[in-house]
Amino acid sequence: MAWNEPGKNGQNDPWNRKRSSGKSPLDDLLDSLRRRTGKLGQGPGSIITGVLVLLVMGLLFSSYTIIGARQQGVVLRFGQYERTLAPGFHLKLPQPIESVTKVEATRIRSVNDKVAMLTRDENIITIDFTVQYQVDDSRKYLFSLNDPDGTISAAAEAAVRSVVGGSDMDQLLSAAGANLVTEAQATLQKTLDSYNSGLRVTEVSFQNVAPPDEVKDAFDDVNNAREDKQSIENAALAYASKVVPIARGDAARIAAEAIGYKAERIARAQGDTARFDLLLAQYKAAPGVTRERLWLETMEQVMADNPKVVDGSGGRNIINLPASQGAAATGAAAAAAGTVVPATAPAGSSATGKGAQP
Repeated sequence: MAWNEPGKNGQNDPWNRKRSSGKSPLDDLLDSLRRRTGKLGQGPGSIITGVLVLLVMGLLFSSYTIIGARQQGVVLRFGQYERTLAPGFHLKLPQPIESVTKVEATRIRSVNDKVAMLTRDENIITIDFTVQYQVDDSRKYLFSLNDPDGTISAAAEAAVRSVVGGSDMDQLLSAAGANLVTEAQATLQKTLDSYNSGLRVTEVSFQNVAPPDEVKDAFDDVNNAREDKQSIENAALAYASKVVPIARGDAARIAAEAIGYKAERIARAQGDTARFDLLLAQYKAAPGVTRERLWLETMEQVMADNPKVVDGSGGRNIINLPASQGAAATGAAAAAAGTVVPATAPAGSSATGKGAQP
């Protein structure tokens, strides 16, 4: 028979309990809880119990902390630095024993200012500068400086004034200003390190470097002249890069030609020397014959290379005409003189006209 089937005594309870007035077991449990919780607000013992419960819950909820991905947690034990927590879930002693201060370590912070400064050459210049920085050491950041932002603003202005005061106006307005920005960043970082600030400078930039409005036109003229100078220098460098290789090629060609000419002259001189030595040997063997042969060869060469006109009218005058006049000039002169000696006549011979001497 089922446990809830009606029997002799009404309903049968599987736990051998009799329920009065038709209440279910859940109703009995709720009534019991109501009776017990109702006593918490009655009497001094119940107050202490409630306080203890609240205290235990507070201790449990303050025994852990969660550090964000961009944060660092600085743990203080009774107000004294204990440790630094990395991002993530961490357990700690409950408050007030340990407390955690969270610091935005990776956030880029910035300060900017606009100041008028005096350069080394006693010119006034206006500079807009911006400094970007991060927290590098959370402990130093919290306990070394009372006002980190105000401190870095004052230190940045001092660093920029130091760099500008040691530079000329032309350096600040020209491309050399980038080096001055780097120098200002290094000076600022050195100052912050001396303060144990726990800050790291990531960038220093000069947004606007300009002279006062009263002299701005004059400085614009100077800048335009500087740009013209740079343009002319660039054009000169381009021309030099074009002309110098050509000049070097010409120099190499002339040097090569000179070396070839030198080798040719040496070879020719050596050949002439060898020829002269051969002629000398023949001259020593037969001086007269060699002398006559040399004279005949020389005359043959001279006479063959030049047109000739012989005046047979009794004078024996040899007139040498320029070769550029050609055969026509030679024929005309020969017709006027009356006798022509051809250029192909053998050496030592001559053709004579009427009345010519042998």
